[in-house]
Amino acid sequence: MTTAPELLTTAEMAQADFLAVEAGVSSLTLMENAGRAVADAAQRMVRPGAAIAVLCGPGNNGGDGFVAARLLSLRGYNVQVALLGERGALKGDAAAMARTWTGATITPDAWHVGDCDLIVDSLFGAGLSRALDGAAAALVAKVNTSGKPVLAVDVPSGLDGTAGRALGPVVQATTTITFFRRKPGHVLLPGRTLCGPVVVADIGIPASVLDTIKPAISTNAPALWSASFPWPRSDGHKYTKGHAIVVSGPAHRTGAARLAARGALRVGAGLVTVASPPEAMADNAAHLTAIMLEPFDGPRGLAGVLDDVRRNAVLIGPGTGVSLTTRLLTQVALEYDAAVVLDADALTSFTIAQDVVPEARFLDDADPVVWALFEHIKEKPGRPVVLTPHEGEFKRVFGERTGSKVERALAAAKQAGAVVVLKGADTVIAAPDGRAAINENAPPWLATAGSGDVLAGFITGLLAQGMPAFEAACAAVWLHGECATAFGPGLIAEDLPEMLPRVLAAPLPWGLTLRV
Repeated sequence: MTTAPELLTTAEMAQADFLAVEAGVSSLTLMENAGRAVADAAQRMVRPGAAIAVLCGPGNNGGDGFVAARLLSLRGYNVQVALLGERGALKGDAAAMARTWTGATITPDAWHVGDCDLIVDSLFGAGLSRALDGAAAALVAKVNTSGKPVLAVDVPSGLDGTAGRALGPVVQATTTITFFRRKPGHVLLPGRTLCGPVVVADIGIPASVLDTIKPAISTNAPALWSASFPWPRSDGHKYTKGHAIVVSGPAHRTGAARLAARGALRVGAGLVTVASPPEAMADNAAHLTAIMLEPFDGPRGLAGVLDDVRRNAVLIGPGTGVSLTTRLLTQVALEYDAAVVLDADALTSFTIAQDVVPEARFLDDADPVVWALFEHIKEKPGRPVVLTPHEGEFKRVFGERTGSKVERALAAAKQAGAVVVLKGADTVIAAPDGRAAINENAPPWLATAGSGDVLAGFITGLLAQGMPAFEAACAAVWLHGECATAFGPGLIAEDLPEMLPRVLAAPLPWGLTLRV
């Protein structure tokens, strides 16, 4: 079994199979190994001698099922095979493996759910491209209402293995077993919940095929970014760890900036300053200690704050308000070489009409104001910029887009010329160069007011220390999830920065360490 971070799309997995065969591993051997892994997984889910129903489809996924059925029967289990389609219509390896099954094969209509202790779903794999209907849809409904545990082979039938979308009726699995590497659909929602825990089996595909495939999508794991994490050096001091600026909103909206600033300081920025409008100075001063405070008045005032080249990372958006003023402040920040993080209101302010009214009219992604934001970003191609929208903000800035969450985030990153952190329970971090990471460690109690502000602060603090934008965003998102998990239920946003020391001191997966 493997816990490798690489994720392979359906097309990339097909390429991996092809390359394995080219390297001398026969396709029948791959199917035999896959079926054996399915049988092993099924055996772990039931008592010895239990009744197991194996539902086989018309393709290679069904071939895996026939292998599993044969092996489970040889191990003393009471196995029943139901085939969707005609046995004579099977082709290639699936037909060859079906011939090795010497037991009876029944139709789905003849299968009685009550006769089994476990259902093995080997109907359709990750390559399915259309919604199930007819007999297949009826069989999925039968499985889902059975009350029996379900082991899905590759992906639950009906799930798009690359996008993680339910194409129509889809099996709700108890456990899923897949091969060589997971697919994006195992990690993206709703696929993650439809799969249940995912077991990855080694079926003989050499890892060297990845050198040819060069997968660009992975899970967000420390292996992606630990090498560039800015752990303090013995010869370092606060001035070598960067100076982050967090732009505050007006007096009645100062909390978001302070949450972000605390996050930036906790993650290691040497200095953090909240740039505050004059009317918010008293509120901010009453709450800040280690974080510095500097007044500014309007866009020209912010330019004065950023004229100091030592101030090398700036965050705009948390609590600044959706307004033309916020838009102008963002444009000022993008005129400098400092790394920029644009969150919340900074993004939405580029999607409102010029004549802002309380019921602001949102523009579409073709509007020149939105395109102006992208042009401002691209004026300094070497300058790190990270955008951190949630789904609503993403749609306002980038418009309605088709495709998976990964595909949408990647297209947006390329369009904007910036790293895009498309937030959610399955946050996707996408870079303009085509790399993407899907986060999977965020617990549900992260859904609390202000948690996104802390995340933006984490990213800003890491950028201030010189971490590359994609790696900084990935690290911040992962640490954000780990902090929430370490605290547990009852979490509020103020707790997140305070959990960071504990998370940074803990051992990391894959035996990695952040210490250098």
